[in-house]
Amino acid sequence: MRGAVLHGPGDVRVEERGDPEIVAPTDAIIRLTAACICGSDLWPYRGLEENGDPAPMGHEYVGVVEEVGPEVATVRPGQFVVGSFWASDNTCEICRAGYQSGCVNRVLMGSIGTQAQYARIPLADGTLVATPGMPEPELIPSLLAASDVLGTGWFGAIAAAAGPGKTVVIVGDGAVGLCGVLAARHFGAERIIAMSRHESRQELARRFGATDIVTERGDEGVARIMELTNGLGAHSVIEAVGTQSSMTQAIRSTRPGGHIGFVGYAHDVALPGDELFFSLVHLHGGPAPVREYLPELIDLIWRRVIDPGQVFDLTLPLEQAAEGYRAMDERRAVKVLLTP
Repeated sequence: MRGAVLHGPGDVRVEERGDPEIVAPTDAIIRLTAACICGSDLWPYRGLEENGDPAPMGHEYVGVVEEVGPEVATVRPGQFVVGSFWASDNTCEICRAGYQSGCVNRVLMGSIGTQAQYARIPLADGTLVATPGMPEPELIPSLLAASDVLGTGWFGAIAAAAGPGKTVVIVGDGAVGLCGVLAARHFGAERIIAMSRHESRQELARRFGATDIVTERGDEGVARIMELTNGLGAHSVIEAVGTQSSMTQAIRSTRPGGHIGFVGYAHDVALPGDELFFSLVHLHGGPAPVREYLPELIDLIWRRVIDPGQVFDLTLPLEQAAEGYRAMDERRAVKVLLTP
């Protein structure tokens, strides 16, 4: 089969990879209908994270089940499925508490690589969720978004306690941040402030439900949030970048007693204990337990209540994955959908 492989910083190649096979009785093989490039894929692409080159790429996926192991009971060949970027058994004590991304048997799908024509899905019963039927083509981008960025934005909004009467700030205007805007609206937030400097992303944030746009960053961005919240700060802040500056901005934009949901893939972030202590904020986040939300997200998408697929602003064939990486790295695209 064909699949994207990272050979070093800036060097993505689509090449022949071995066809996946059933390894464990709990595995499934799926034929990818769509895959995509994630913002977190850019860390190793930029040489900012060791990835064990050459390495298969991709962890977001939707497709049709081709084959299942003898112990798989909840999905069958021919079904269209969505899976989380973490494979999980969905039965351990951590999974049952709603944190499948911390499953004791978890497998990071990035280690398998789903920017490909086919993929082996470990722990298929606990990882894959079948759609009610074969989706219409226009639903596929939204279902693909549910595999990671939508579920991650959803978790960010939940961790930030977004809800009716709340002012929610979203730090980060990538696909996760934009899905955080959508989630905050779904949960009934009264005011949704998207921090963005890019006109196209601002427009999508407004379509998703943002009531205000703040273009300033850093201390100026914090000052603007304080101005908009009568000097108190936001009730809820979703941090969707993962850098020192974005986390600091999130903490300083939150009112005492407020909540921060941090879902940006953190790199070299250090929190000063004294500032965190006196901030009086609730801080919760990490890799999103997407599997917890997949049934609800699939239902909302299937009924066309939400349309997160709008985050995909560039679609390319898998063979042009390298161009997709360049487009996202150069911020010419918010998120790239790949069609195997």
